[in-house]
Amino acid sequence: MHRSPIEEVPVSYSPHDVEALAPKGVLRATINLGNPILARQNEGQGPTGVSVDLARALACQLGVPLELIVLDGAGKAVDAVASEQADVGFFAIDPIRGKGIEFTPPYVLIEGCYLVRNASPIRASAEVDRPGVRVGVGKGSAYDLFLTRSLHEAEIVRAPTSPAVVDTFIHANLEVAAGVKQQLEADALRIGGLRLLPERFMVIEQAMGSAKGRGSLASFLLAGFIAHAKASGFVHEALKRNGVEGAAVAP
Repeated sequence: MHRSPIEEVPVSYSPHDVEALAPKGVLRATINLGNPILARQNEGQGPTGVSVDLARALACQLGVPLELIVLDGAGKAVDAVASEQADVGFFAIDPIRGKGIEFTPPYVLIEGCYLVRNASPIRASAEVDRPGVRVGVGKGSAYDLFLTRSLHEAEIVRAPTSPAVVDTFIHANLEVAAGVKQQLEADALRIGGLRLLPERFMVIEQAMGSAKGRGSLASFLLAGFIAHAKASGFVHEALKRNGVEGAAVAP
């Protein structure tokens, strides 16, 4: 059987290391289905994606079983890890989340973009932050957190999850939808009559994270795992294997 690059170079974890990352004897990893770049639910297969591959690789290196805690939003994943109901998770780096989560360096960079109707007078991202403009975002997503800080005139309307943003945008007759570029492109093809604004409004740094209460050893080990996953080519292969386009391995 083909071995991935991350398995070809053995990593030695002491029992103390294993206890720091998986104190229950099983690695509990949150999987956020709200970001289709990182994970999606496939009928008959369960969740698949880059974050699932990374969770499996880490559990394999630690020599413990893996428990996937599948959630439909980033906010729920943050709460699960921060409260230590899960051991690790996959998040966009954000200072608000950083109050309870210790992030690794990023492993993937993703573009955040705006979507409008073809007939919209809005032609550039700089034109979004104006009175009377309502922007749909996924509640608790990286876009929600970022735009809450950066938009001063436009109104933010929160959909229950990131995949529901464009449907909320349509049903509520909003002016703009914000989200992952690839998700917006797919929704534009599905619905028709929509277009993306030409430039991104943010670049999202996706990282792994553990609860700050776990201490420095857990964060050190997790950062080392991500560094190895990038340097070995594992993250690049995972993106390719899962058919992800438009996302880049973080330097």
